[in-house]
Amino acid sequence: MSDTTVDFSPAAAPLAEKLLEPAREILARYPIGRERSALLPLLHLVQTEEGFVSPRGVAFCAEILGINKAQVGAVATFYTMYKRRPTGEYLVSVCTNTLCNVLGGQEVYDSLVEHLGVGHDETTADGKITLEHAECLAACDYAPVVTVNYDFAVDNTTPESAVELVEQLRKGEQPVPVRGARICSLKEMQVQLAGFADERDGAVAGGPAGAPTLRGVTLAQEHGVAVANFNIDTPITTTKPARDESAKAVKDPGPVRAGDVKDPEVRAAEARNPTASTPAPDATKTDAAPVPSNAAEAAGVAGNRPAGDGKPAGDSVGNEEKK
Repeated sequence: MSDTTVDFSPAAAPLAEKLLEPAREILARYPIGRERSALLPLLHLVQTEEGFVSPRGVAFCAEILGINKAQVGAVATFYTMYKRRPTGEYLVSVCTNTLCNVLGGQEVYDSLVEHLGVGHDETTADGKITLEHAECLAACDYAPVVTVNYDFAVDNTTPESAVELVEQLRKGEQPVPVRGARICSLKEMQVQLAGFADERDGAVAGGPAGAPTLRGVTLAQEHGVAVANFNIDTPITTTKPARDESAKAVKDPGPVRAGDVKDPEVRAAEARNPTASTPAPDATKTDAAPVPSNAAEAAGVAGNRPAGDGKPAGDSVGNEEKK
């Protein structure tokens, strides 16, 4: 694919002029014939330029991959990290899932809705903030949490701290996140999501995990809880251990009668009814046909003789008469 010339349509050509080189770099990461797997990072690449997946972004991805736009659209509409309309410079996500909600996540979200005057997936008039409630931000130990462009910005959030955060962003300030990397624009974040290194100073966060994340380890150390025979200095193997073939040893099935090649269904039926006896009739069931409730119905039933050979009633008679 990287060596193939693509004749882009007028819809895709503007993006191709800007993104073709990094797009080919993305395609080169995948085996020949599997380039379609590059669709996810390509959609993020489109968002580095436009901030969302526009119709021409869909056309660009479809044409460089050799698939149709419906296939691209199906992926772009499935994942919430692909935006289908213009998005603000900062995407502020508030977790409102179970634990965050119990600890005040909904109140945080409601305070931002009231303060910003926008709802879910809506953008402020100045184009700075897009607000969304998120189902889970994978930080239950710091609940409730708020992220800015997918980086953790505020832990144990309160309505007041959330409002202070968005006001700093709207003023062009760079609030220091409690954890995570330095806050960047949504387009800059898409560079990382497309699989490219972000060269900004502080773009990648460092440092140890916080106390809430390590709480379980701390309690284990305080109470002397440890895994039996565990040695922290044991190196982690890079290859799979040899398979224990003894577990595959086949148990002796006992004597097998020569010529016993019965169909499995027959064998199962014999196991259910070894004597092949006819089951006793169920007194609660009857095969009698229902009695017609009126003369017209009775006449119709009488004239509709069932076919015994699987053919529609009357076919054999009709054919015999024709012969």
